[in-house]
Amino acid sequence: MSTSLSHEKPDRSPLLAKVLNAHGGLENWERVRSLRADIVLGGPFWSMLGWAHGELKLTASLDARREHITLAPFTAPDRIAVLDVEPERLSIQTTNGVLVEQRDDPRSSFPPFDPRITRWDPIQVAYFLSAAHWNYLTQPFSFTYPGVDVREIEPWDEGDHMWRRLAVRFPETNANHNSDQVFYYDTDFMLRRMDYAPEVTANSPVAHYTHDPKTFGGLVFPTRRRIHRRGTDGIADQSLAAITLDVARVTVEATRPNRQTDRDRSNRTDPDTRRHPDAAPIDDESTPA
Repeated sequence: MSTSLSHEKPDRSPLLAKVLNAHGGLENWERVRSLRADIVLGGPFWSMLGWAHGELKLTASLDARREHITLAPFTAPDRIAVLDVEPERLSIQTTNGVLVEQRDDPRSSFPPFDPRITRWDPIQVAYFLSAAHWNYLTQPFSFTYPGVDVREIEPWDEGDHMWRRLAVRFPETNANHNSDQVFYYDTDFMLRRMDYAPEVTANSPVAHYTHDPKTFGGLVFPTRRRIHRRGTDGIADQSLAAITLDVARVTVEATRPNRQTDRDRSNRTDPDTRRHPDAAPIDDESTPA
């Protein structure tokens, strides 16, 4: 995306406003410069692509204002993967800056996808992970960035629960799974599911469930993600998670402290609080557009 990502006026959807508020508030996000997340990846998807490394433990470090992200360690203890856009480029380098491999326009290098025979090289794996995690970790606040279109659509019944939904269209300059995605929110305005269809996996429909939201640095992040296949009827096959993603910790680096003091924060006894304590009380009576 653009190298300058100060938010424009957020979408006037009442649902988006409440989602932003529940995840820590746009004012708090505007102070954020960067994020660092310790993640563990698993699931059969990786071995299917010839990436048989068992659990993959990474630290993702990203710029909150532009799509720049590093993954470390990657392929070796002393190597990192670096994704930049404008122009889009993925490089693998040593921790002291020696370039090992680099590819411009890495998205165009992906082969036609066939789960029986397709294999990805390290650049392609790094690109897939980097683009995904920059978006996962900046959402929902990146929905307010230039070129992103957001609207509320009809709700979805998931078992005994009714989840409200945002349809989001990302601009072409955003390295992402695909442009049009749908995000599902519960009555606390926490993200519960994302639907998308990655272009590099032949637009295979995916239902990506999120669990265990926790607060780090005044912002709320899902800490457990499970990614399943999705049928044409929208129903997910939850018998198998093709990809698992667990977040151990997120470090938020901001330009100045939140108004909430460290003493206030230390008095909180529930680390799994589902709504940021500075957020105003939520009174939602709006209906989907």
